[in-house]
Amino acid sequence: MPAARPRLLYVTDLAYPARGRRYGDEDVFLASRLRADFDLALCHPLDAAALMHAFDGVVVRNSGPVLGYQKEYEAFRERALREGVRVYNPLTGRADMVGKQYLVDLSAEGYPVIPTVDRPEHLHLLPAADRYVVKPRLGADSLGLRIVGPDALPESADGSTLVQPCVDFRYEVSFTYVDHDFQYALYAPHPDRRWQLEPYEPTVRDLEFARRFVDWNDLAHGIQRVDACRAPDGELLLVELEDLNPYLSLDALDDAGRDAFVAATTRSLRRFLAG
Repeated sequence: MPAARPRLLYVTDLAYPARGRRYGDEDVFLASRLRADFDLALCHPLDAAALMHAFDGVVVRNSGPVLGYQKEYEAFRERALREGVRVYNPLTGRADMVGKQYLVDLSAEGYPVIPTVDRPEHLHLLPAADRYVVKPRLGADSLGLRIVGPDALPESADGSTLVQPCVDFRYEVSFTYVDHDFQYALYAPHPDRRWQLEPYEPTVRDLEFARRFVDWNDLAHGIQRVDACRAPDGELLLVELEDLNPYLSLDALDDAGRDAFVAATTRSLRRFLAG
């Protein structure tokens, strides 16, 4: 059983140069608030495996794309699973935590996802478009993303990449959940300014859309961000289901919104550590 004040190892890369976001500021704020209920220490993701056994739980937050340290991340993940280390989010996520294959699978199963394939023989399943997005299967934060024309598609779909049509969306919107509980939604009303976010009031149908993917992922605990785009026909399409280390954009919330999120996360962590 964890101590009365559980000990948390909070994994973050405070110096990661995220475009349009301040990872360090967000984690300094959230860690400072969590210290009210937990004994907490921050560490770089490359140090997590060496330090994790001295704590009751490991919280993976703004640790940056694992593409830059894939070997070390896989070693941390394998060891944590083997030795029963409590990692939050739990390492059973089915979405970005294990790569982008879920976009191919969900697309094939008819979920409302941007159409996605990964093989040349499946390119015919994509709608015709003037431009296509090609991105690494293990990519993150737009690393390695390319825009190509139809003539470049055959060599682009080599199994290590995903191919999607460029969607002329109206805006992008993100829904943040703690455990299975909706917390807040933010959107970028200007598509060319992805990280200039504003509060978004979701409709019942919007929340049904987002909840469908949270339910599919079936994480009993943790923070998830459902990213979607509003297609020209008005429907939402999934862009990404971030279940590893979603940036939270807490600076776009008011004080009451931040307080509510911290309270929900604190309750979630307590349940997770006591389970």
